[in-house]
Amino acid sequence: MTANLTLAVVAGIVIACGVYLITERSLSRILVGVVLASNGVNILFLIASGAAGGAPIIGLTPAASMSDPLPQAMVLTAIVITLAVAAFGMTMAYRSFQINGDDEVADDIEDARLAERAKADQTSASFEELGFSDTGEDVVSE
Repeated sequence: MTANLTLAVVAGIVIACGVYLITERSLSRILVGVVLASNGVNILFLIASGAAGGAPIIGLTPAASMSDPLPQAMVLTAIVITLAVAAFGMTMAYRSFQINGDDEVADDIEDARLAERAKADQTSASFEELGFSDTGEDVVSE
């Protein structure tokens, strides 16, 4: 079995672009990143499946020249899952745009609190001792 180096490089570049976009703050870019990464993994599945062969039907194709149907089934399953994740992500981005006017992911209040505690080196102190409230009004946005 020989792998196509060009397809492997293309798959790596597509996955790298997808991972870069997933790290962005905009939900639409995250969505495009998930779709790109999924397509890159699908290409890798097809590369790993080997050379094309005959239809995997007993009696129609000799066993030595049959193609393996498992990677094809995995790619089809991955396509369906990616479609569902894309639909969900698009719905979240649209709803975020309706509510906030943009589709950027907001900072998490709890993460900001943990960062403040780490700066103060007070990991064992409770939130009440530091003066944190549950409303997030005490968090300073930069």
